[in-house]
Amino acid sequence: MYKIVVLAKQVPDTHNVTAKAMKDDGTVNRAALPTIFNPEDLNALEAALQVKDQYGAEITVITMGPPTAAEVLRDSLYRGADKVVLLTDRRFAGADTLATSYVLSCAIKKIGKVDLIFAGVQAIDGDTAQVGPQTAEKLEISQIGYMHDILGLTKTEIKVKRAIDNGTEVVKSKLPAMITVTGTANEPRFPSVKKVAKFKKAMTKTELSKMSDSLSYLSPSDYTEAALKGKGLLIEEWSLDDVKADPALCGLSGSPTKVFKIDSVVLGATETKEIPGDESGIRSLIHELIEEHIIG
Repeated sequence: MYKIVVLAKQVPDTHNVTAKAMKDDGTVNRAALPTIFNPEDLNALEAALQVKDQYGAEITVITMGPPTAAEVLRDSLYRGADKVVLLTDRRFAGADTLATSYVLSCAIKKIGKVDLIFAGVQAIDGDTAQVGPQTAEKLEISQIGYMHDILGLTKTEIKVKRAIDNGTEVVKSKLPAMITVTGTANEPRFPSVKKVAKFKKAMTKTELSKMSDSLSYLSPSDYTEAALKGKGLLIEEWSLDDVKADPALCGLSGSPTKVFKIDSVVLGATETKEIPGDESGIRSLIHELIEEHIIG
């Protein structure tokens, strides 16, 4: 049986970005934005689930974020993940890709022997495509980017078709390996109704400590860490200390990437131009775009 880790991220829904999307220090104001499961990480989870279906595997999904990020972990359980871990600590806040990949690599080392790590190529909030490769570098393992399909898998090797600029290529890698997955690699499966019924009560210790009347479907005896753990419903939370990370390499202190300046650009009515929806209007627009060297 293969041991697989999937790296997932809860990201702001970029279709609903508001003027409060950024803080003054240049970091994302995640509390002010609706969040979703990063789309390509869903493709990564699906790739892992397909390996599990065909070859047999134990899948652990890891996400790093605030306590609310536990939602993507429940979603992962609904879809077929076996274990989930939330990396949450105030000292992780403000991390760039370098600090994020460091913490993720520490968490993977804590898990122990891993055969495959799957992650989406990139997250829609940063679009850097750096976390997967950087994590692989810190773990000193092979990596294959832009996976489109798994063509073969043995105990020591994986064969993959990956996307490149002008088509695809077939490559092999020894295990363990990091695989980043494209958004066109597969169609993520829907959550299982049976698994939703089982894991809808799964929660972290932090969530358990904030229980409210809205969770009245649980009896008082269920409001204990031991009760949830006994039923396999306790989502593990790991702090900086749990993964034995160096505080100097985490969060803002471990992030060499700094936002120098943020400008809010708001177009007023006088700064817009109405284009007639006829052939003449379209020709005029194209001519103007060419003149301004925007196209052509």
